[in-house]
Amino acid sequence: MRKNFWNDRRKKERTHEGARAAKLSNEQRLRRSVLACLLWESEFYEDGETIAARITALAEKVAPETVAALAIEARSDMNLRHVPLLLLCVLAKTGAKKEKLVANTVVEVIQRADELSELVAVYWRDGKRPLSAQLKKGLARAFAKFDAYQLAKYDRPGPVRLRDVLFLVHAKPKATEQAETWRKLAAKELDSPDTWEVSLSAGADKRDTFTRLLTERKLGYLALLRNLRNMGEANVKEKLINAAIAERKGAERVLPFRYIAAARAAPAFEGALDKAMLASLARAPKLAGRTLLIIDVSGSMYGSMLSKKSDMNRALAASALGAIARELCEEPLIYATAGSDAKRVHETARVPARRGLALVDAIYGLCKPLGGGGIFLNQVMRYLEPKHPDVDRVIVITDEQDCGVNHD
Repeated sequence: MRKNFWNDRRKKERTHEGARAAKLSNEQRLRRSVLACLLWESEFYEDGETIAARITALAEKVAPETVAALAIEARSDMNLRHVPLLLLCVLAKTGAKKEKLVANTVVEVIQRADELSELVAVYWRDGKRPLSAQLKKGLARAFAKFDAYQLAKYDRPGPVRLRDVLFLVHAKPKATEQAETWRKLAAKELDSPDTWEVSLSAGADKRDTFTRLLTERKLGYLALLRNLRNMGEANVKEKLINAAIAERKGAERVLPFRYIAAARAAPAFEGALDKAMLASLARAPKLAGRTLLIIDVSGSMYGSMLSKKSDMNRALAASALGAIARELCEEPLIYATAGSDAKRVHETARVPARRGLALVDAIYGLCKPLGGGGIFLNQVMRYLEPKHPDVDRVIVITDEQDCGVNHD
């Protein structure tokens, strides 16, 4: 067998589009994959299973303390729900000898009651197996964070129920009231929570249900945004709905693209949504100086949805992020870019000076006019540098599978 050839270590790494890729450490690759991941949702270039397998393999190679910190960041700062649970499953194995590391991280990552059962489901994704001792301790401590309302709200049917987790981890109640709550959970006797889903499934009038929940301020902000069309069709008073949108109760954990999705679903409330989005950013600290924003509107960005259940693609989400970033920068300069795969050249255009949802429309409207091919970031930077030589920073919003220049 011939041996006189370059081995794989000498080959240059490439993006999915063939451009030369930067060399990253395992920690950097893990961080990039985790913080841009809706777990098990396929992207334009990769299917969800491949992404999950890569995250698992990389997490096994990175220090347990780093994995723990990344899981907490992904859940608390990035508001991601499922990929932190996958990291916890890896950490249960790699961090088993680190005293309390696994249990402490589980407690911090689990912030919603249904994540208790979801973590066990992810742990058992390849078949049932005993939970590690530290995982049990963490789940038991996390169980105590939730009251009867939260447990009832998220005790949903599925292969793993909350009562199953309670039996598995042998959690010990801290007080008589908590003991009674857990007894009712185990016996399936918890009172039904006062939510719009429960009320409507019980046959309640839609208009009356939403009016009551809005008046009593019991409708979460994400539920509000998702139900704007339903409320409009049920003739709920627009004044009441607009007031709830403006109040932004619980909006701090709502991702920016939700405003866009809500406006697309219920155009009648676009004005209130626009004001709410801008008002939420008005008090945020600003990036000083001049910021060059580059928004990728290439084919891969609008060629696939964010998730199987979503009607929004990545280009719309990127446009929303562009509108958010514009409000956070003192002096923003905004460009959209795509290009021609056949000619291997970029096509870049300055975005009109708009704000809010109008800016989203302006960015998204440049998708097809700019070619619909890939992104040629090296060319874009060479094109923009002489135009704006004195910028303080460059922010690129992209799925970043760069096409490069002649694949170089």
